[in-house]
Amino acid sequence: MVRYGYARCSTNETKQDINRQRRELERAGVEKQDIFWEYQSGAKDDREQLNILFEKLKPGDEIITTEVSRLTRSMKKMCDIMDEIKQKQVKLVILNSVTMDCTPGHGSDPMTIAMLQIGGVFSQLERSFASERTKSGLANARAKGKQIGRPKTARLIYRKTLCAGIHCIRKAASR
Repeated sequence: MVRYGYARCSTNETKQDINRQRRELERAGVEKQDIFWEYQSGAKDDREQLNILFEKLKPGDEIITTEVSRLTRSMKKMCDIMDEIKQKQVKLVILNSVTMDCTPGHGSDPMTIAMLQIGGVFSQLERSFASERTKSGLANARAKGKQIGRPKTARLIYRKTLCAGIHCIRKAASR
């Protein structure tokens, strides 16, 4: 039996620190080399490290994560993960929350399945709220006349200035 950990953050290490999750997984008994971690959106279905983790699983192994939202931000994907847990006959442990034990000799009970599904619903809802707040903030900034997006690069500004200058030179030369 191997105890694996999974940690995920949506954005890179300059914006989010994944180390808190990794420390919690180590405290839960996961060896450092058995922690799979990545910076990917939880709404994305195809995540490299999660896929590698599921390929390694053998009956009786455990997957430990800190929250349902670290596994996925999609109700559908949560159901897919639960199906895979059953098929691979492993145990899923959400720290300080719920454990789905599908190891040989055990079966998942309806209450555990319901709690994980509810966790998936709330994770998806949280993501939807965050997306709506972002859209609202961008619309508010645009309404105030703020520039949204990446700032123009010096090269782009230079090109526009140069083209405008050439246009002015041609116009002056044609007089």
